[in-house]
Amino acid sequence: MSEKSTSVDALVWKVAIVAVIGPFMTQIDSTVVNVSLSAISHSLDSSIATAQWIVSGYLLAMTLMLPLNGWLVDRIGAKHLYLVGFSGFTLASVLCGASQTMTELICARAFQGLMGGLLAPMTQMMIARVAGKNMARVMGYATLPILLGPILGPVLAGAVLAHTTWSWLFYLNVPVGILGVGLAARLLPADTVSSQRRPFDFVGFALISPGLVTLIYGLQNASSVSGGCLLLAGCVFLAGFLLHSLRQGNSALIDVRIFADRTFSVAAVTQFFANGMMFGRQLVVPLYLIAGCRLSAAHAGSLIAATGIGMMCSFPLTGFLTERYGCRKVAAGGALLAFLSTLTFLWMTAHQFSATWAVVSLFLAGAGQGTISIPSISAAYSSIPKARLPVANTALNIAQRISGPMATTLLAVIISLTTQSPKIAEPRQFVMAFAMLSGLHLLAFVAALLLPLRIQRAAEA
Repeated sequence: MSEKSTSVDALVWKVAIVAVIGPFMTQIDSTVVNVSLSAISHSLDSSIATAQWIVSGYLLAMTLMLPLNGWLVDRIGAKHLYLVGFSGFTLASVLCGASQTMTELICARAFQGLMGGLLAPMTQMMIARVAGKNMARVMGYATLPILLGPILGPVLAGAVLAHTTWSWLFYLNVPVGILGVGLAARLLPADTVSSQRRPFDFVGFALISPGLVTLIYGLQNASSVSGGCLLLAGCVFLAGFLLHSLRQGNSALIDVRIFADRTFSVAAVTQFFANGMMFGRQLVVPLYLIAGCRLSAAHAGSLIAATGIGMMCSFPLTGFLTERYGCRKVAAGGALLAFLSTLTFLWMTAHQFSATWAVVSLFLAGAGQGTISIPSISAAYSSIPKARLPVANTALNIAQRISGPMATTLLAVIISLTTQSPKIAEPRQFVMAFAMLSGLHLLAFVAALLLPLRIQRAAEA
């Protein structure tokens, strides 16, 4: 293979640099807010239950906006939408920092979530539009800074709260936002004018956005009667949108016929299970270590950090491995490695805990997890003509984001049924939870086996 065929154009790297600033900022923002909820609630004289809406309001507002992304890209272009989302997120950060009451802060965070819903899906799409067959390699490097968010966030939050007020947790976004907007305006390629702009699908929006919000909120509160009713309502709304989209076709807000493409649908299912097992692991492993094994939070955190280290080690190599061995082998190999690593915890719950084996297992689980997403995302976008990337991007992001609440709710129910108290439990009481988590890993492995062996770029028409 010649150097020309393997080299990546400078424009691709410029777009990738700009594209990762947004999710890096949002990851840092989400992490520092989660860590600082107690300090913020104390400062604003509010309960933790009320302060939790700082997080929940943001997530629900972001979910409400996600379905609009593809239509807005078609109408105003990816560059303009990225600039609007980034500018709006930065402005919302100022409003959050300037809030004087908990109500003001929750409202400002909801606005920030709306802007985050515009921003969140843009990274994958902008890179997909310019990277072509180099998508896996570029995404491997581009995702690395985003992984630093959960690592740097707690350190940054601790430093800010030790020396100044919580408002600066949000004000720190401002210089990053100004830098990101400036670089986006200068480096992102100009948008091509769409020859056919779709009219806004009001009925579709009225079905899918409330449907996603009620589904996710209902999943998070499934143990209550109201949560169960909202969960049912969400399913009804989404079923209605499915029928509406099939009738409307290309004029629908999201044309669900895009899932008729086998490669895209398999990639979306792989992403669904991959994200589900990642969020499920983040729930079950800390509970097992702290409640089941009686480890301190600091000790458990030091062990769990091995997962992030494993992901950071595998991400930069994923592009090279995908180009050399193909999507299917890399993604399925990573899913199999993560599955086998989870079996180690399943064995320990029934026998004896070992900190050494826990670290090794979590590192390998992280390394395996890191090799699933990029090949499957690359396969998904490679199968779709460039003109349909906005719709594909929106559909794929929705599949990614609903899997986390579904997995954590299912596992939380299992934990509540098998333990008298999730705060004080025996290691053996986590057997069923880790068995279910292993099942999610196995489903991700099976889905990855159905991915195409190699990425083949779709026709541009």
